Amino acid sequence: MDGVRISIALEDEHAPGRRACGDCQLCCRLLPVQSVKKAAGKRCWHQRHHKGCAVYHRLMSVAPECKLWSCRWLTNDDTADLRRPDRSHYVIDMMPDFVTLREDGGATRRLEVVQVWVDPGYPNAHEDLALRAWLERRAEEGKVGLIRFGNERAITVFPPAMSSDRQWHVVVNGMVAETQHSFAQIASAIAHG
Repeated sequence: MDGVRISIALEDEHAPGRRACGDCQLCCRLLPVQSVKKAAGKRCWHQRHHKGCAVYHRLMSVAPECKLWSCRWLTNDDTADLRRPDRSHYVIDMMPDFVTLREDGGATRRLEVVQVWVDPGYPNAHEDLALRAWLERRAEEGKVGLIRFGNERAITVFPPAMSSDRQWHVVVNGMVAETQHSFAQIASAIAHG
């Protein structure tokens, strides 16, 4: 391990041309923060209305995951057509996750998902046409959307590009909703392509 150096570069959030949070603090409510034992969907007790985080100046020691985390809208050019999270009622997580597809024969396949944390007060926010178009572009990379409503509640959204019938499919607790096809049929279509 001699000579191996790992460094983390933190970007200047106030750099010219970079998007800014403004008074959006949706991530402070929607995402779980393990270091301060905050569950998803619960307002962080360090959050101050229209003022941001009360411990931001020492965030690295209080909640390092908050200091190192940014929403995709804030940092990525690929979200240029999406509204700010507090206006769209969802936050796109930079960190990927994975779901496991199980086909009829029992074979499994891990599939990368993009996590979209939705404000439980706006449960249909994931149907936003701009978000759906964005998810369709992620499907070209072999990714689907994991729409999260909290720590335990989530649905998986398969864009048309990932199904043989070219329709949107929503999977809730392993069961397909909004479609005539079984989950196994969708999993098979995704696997075979």
